[in-house]
Amino acid sequence: MHDHPANSWESRAARYSLYGFTDLPSVAERGTVVLTHGEGPYVFDTNGKRYLDSNSGLWNMVAGFDHPNLAEAAKAQYDRFPGYHAFFGRMSDQTVELSETLINVSPFPRGKVFYTNSGSEANDTMVKMLWFLNRAEGRTQARKILTRKNGYHGVTIVSASMTGKPYNEVFGLPLDGFHHLTCPHYWREGQEGESEAAFTQRLGAELEAVIQAEGADTIAGFFAEPVMGAGGVIPPPEGYFQTIQPILKRHGIPLISDEVICGFGRTGETWGATTYGFTPDALISSKNLTAGYFPMGAVLLGPELSDRMQVAIDGIGEFPHGFTASGHPVGCAVALKAIDLILKGGLMDRVRAGAPRMQAGLAEIATHPNIGELRGIGYMWALEAVRDRASRQPFEADLSISERIANTCTDHGLICRPLGQSVVLCPPFILSDAEMDEMFDKLDAALKQVFAGLA
Repeated sequence: MHDHPANSWESRAARYSLYGFTDLPSVAERGTVVLTHGEGPYVFDTNGKRYLDSNSGLWNMVAGFDHPNLAEAAKAQYDRFPGYHAFFGRMSDQTVELSETLINVSPFPRGKVFYTNSGSEANDTMVKMLWFLNRAEGRTQARKILTRKNGYHGVTIVSASMTGKPYNEVFGLPLDGFHHLTCPHYWREGQEGESEAAFTQRLGAELEAVIQAEGADTIAGFFAEPVMGAGGVIPPPEGYFQTIQPILKRHGIPLISDEVICGFGRTGETWGATTYGFTPDALISSKNLTAGYFPMGAVLLGPELSDRMQVAIDGIGEFPHGFTASGHPVGCAVALKAIDLILKGGLMDRVRAGAPRMQAGLAEIATHPNIGELRGIGYMWALEAVRDRASRQPFEADLSISERIANTCTDHGLICRPLGQSVVLCPPFILSDAEMDEMFDKLDAALKQVFAGLA
């Protein structure tokens, strides 16, 4: 146990804070890292130590931690109009402009936008929209939601029910009617002798079987991340969306692309759906939407769902849902600047240019005998640790292998994310070649140190 002075930042954090998604034994041993500021891709703690944050905060600080244009956009809007809502037929001019921009950069020829404060709330809102319009259309039984095991869609009661993670059992979740299909991770879930194409076909057959068993008229929607983020950066197997989307269309089930992590450049395209060649019925956006400079989420409805929602709303005269800060003018001003920087200011271009270099550097590190798989795309990658590469045998759970690696990386001045048996790297888009090399060097040193200690 680390003994910090009673008035230290670490002790004060422990005394007054509840930690979310935090390995408490690590905090008890090491203390909380309390940060004071950031410069580019780096953050600094109260002791003056500098860390290269290869997690981009929480996937979202893609322009770094001190981008002047984003800060200026927020300051200018605070001076002009510091806050408002989007209720009662009133909204800020920035909200109108952002909605127009989002549809223009979406895969949809037209559509409508609804704002929330987070990705969790956006997924929750999308489910309420589906329930709302189905009831309005007389399909009161169409309430079931399909997602995948290991998928992550948020932490509200509905979005946590969508999240296919076993830790939600401590809340008595998922709610009834939320069904988790097989995780589309070929390396881990593929059967012996099964090709990737055959694995994809098996997942398609499973989807068809679930729809037949449950009844298509009871299913409101299918939600999927193009690349599973918090599941450990799991790209879909070959032809996955081209296999499942026709099945969903045949049964009249909307496909919602959860782009909270993938959206706005993380895969090298504006949307993960574009990367994997499908057009969903709706998109969920957050994180990169404001480059992390303001809490905001958005639901983007394509033409069909927009039209159906409008009819349902017209039927009762309103959509009785919203948040005090929905469409906040400062958040919208920041989002407009963030989208401009990502799509026109060169940030997404840097992902496209740097992705091959990042993949090559990590592939070299992944030759270590205790790394079983390197997976990812663009600027989102994961290295999965294994006790034995040939059998893909994982390390014993009580070793907390990914926590050990992440903590050792922190000691070396690198922040990465532990996820299951994997460590995840999703750096800011502004990363220079020298900073990328620094990330490689520190990660490699940490991995060698941890694995040598387990030999």
